[in-house]
Amino acid sequence: MAERILIVDDERKMRQLIGLYLTNAGYELDEASSGIEAIHKATDQSYDAIILDIMMPQTDGWDVCEHLRMEGFNIGILMLTARTEVGDRVKGLDLGADDYLVKPFAPEELVARVKALLRRKSNPLNEDPVEITAGPLFIQPDRHEVKVAGQSVDLTAKEFAILYLMASRPERVYTRENVIEKIWSLDREWHDPRTIDTHIKNIRTKLKKAGLPFNPMKTVWGVGYKFNTTEGN
Repeated sequence: MAERILIVDDERKMRQLIGLYLTNAGYELDEASSGIEAIHKATDQSYDAIILDIMMPQTDGWDVCEHLRMEGFNIGILMLTARTEVGDRVKGLDLGADDYLVKPFAPEELVARVKALLRRKSNPLNEDPVEITAGPLFIQPDRHEVKVAGQSVDLTAKEFAILYLMASRPERVYTRENVIEKIWSLDREWHDPRTIDTHIKNIRTKLKKAGLPFNPMKTVWGVGYKFNTTEGN
């Protein structure tokens, strides 16, 4: 069955253009012309990914992204924007977006990013998934499920991929460039290292709020990060 994608943009021509590219790539599509409509459709129906324009009247793309993450939706979100500032990208990632694409874009790049997002969502390491248990922390890759002492924790696709990557190899120290290369394989050229810091901060905050008694992402000063199960680090 073809993956189902929701295209959200207030400009009809842009929705049609994106729809043409993705239809030719074999995806099943749906559309929303406003942020409110996108929230209603994402709530009532099932999608594998959302292509979400930021600059929309009333409820913008940032609002939609934040709402879906707060409600626990783990769907892949690719945000579209005409803005090129790093701060805008960091804001979107901090709200839970998985990737960014700046307008104007080439059809091939849009399709490639969608494919990569769906691939990472289904299996972030492109390997046979293995359940991981570290104290009260439980990670189930097939269902993209993270629990702390039985309590579910909602992570975005990127946050899950980073956590699972490091937890799979707890002995390894990952530089920011290592993580970008592994998880953002198609678009390394624009990613600022602060992107990784933002995701690490979000992972720590969410797991701590769920009651995890240790910091799972230990900072190795001057190098990067590694998975940790020791309290107080």
